[in-house]
Amino acid sequence: MLAVSAVLTVRVLETFESTLEQLVVLSVFIPLLTGTGGNTGNQAATSLTRALALGDVHTRDVVKVMLREMRVGLCLGLLLGGLGFVIVGLIYGWDIGAVIGLTLLALCTLAATVGGCMPLIARAIGADPAVFSNPFISTFVDAAGLVVYFLIARAMLGLA
Repeated sequence: MLAVSAVLTVRVLETFESTLEQLVVLSVFIPLLTGTGGNTGNQAATSLTRALALGDVHTRDVVKVMLREMRVGLCLGLLLGGLGFVIVGLIYGWDIGAVIGLTLLALCTLAATVGGCMPLIARAIGADPAVFSNPFISTFVDAAGLVVYFLIARAMLGLA
């Protein structure tokens, strides 16, 4: 799974290579974004795996869990995105700060939602949620988070 993750992430970076060439400073934030997304998604998955093990949540609760995790991710994203906007804005400029802030907002929301749903999906297909969820979340959130990042950067900074 880690090899697939690496290849997928490299493919995303190759796809947006011209964007990185136009504004190299965007590459500085890639570890921050992938780390934040992975940590957010994996924390949500760990909490849900525990809730499944204790019988507090069932596969039929997927919509309820998804909405709750989306709200949690949104709150976390607002906090981290706001901090990212201010700190990065002061150092690299407000335009870059806005890109990082919005990306953190979107990424935390996406990662928490995916992280909350993966253990339920794993259980529904008969896989062990503790083993299945975290590698899948890391792979998906890394790639999807980078796509979101570069699309936001392109739109906000007028890059090709």
